[in-house]
Amino acid sequence: MAQGTAVKHKKKSKSVLKNIRQTERRAAVNRMNRTRVRTAMRRMRAALAAGDVAGAEKLASPTFSELDRAIRRRTLTENTANRYKSRLTLALNALKAKK
Repeated sequence: MAQGTAVKHKKKSKSVLKNIRQTERRAAVNRMNRTRVRTAMRRMRAALAAGDVAGAEKLASPTFSELDRAIRRRTLTENTANRYKSRLTLALNALKAKK
């Protein structure tokens, strides 16, 4: 297209504008939920890396609850959340076995 020529756009209908608003709202909620899950997992992984068995055990339940909540809110799929829980549990059990 030549530079300076105006591109004509079709006016967006009310339903399209509403759909855009809904999508933005859902994306914000999903981003918030995903952030909560990632923060909880980051804290638990930090405790595991530091070798803090008591701290990791204390963080396990809230972390798993966040993952389950993400499943219910459809932010994460069930398989993904279960894989995360499994790997965190394996790491926790390995750390307990070392001590």
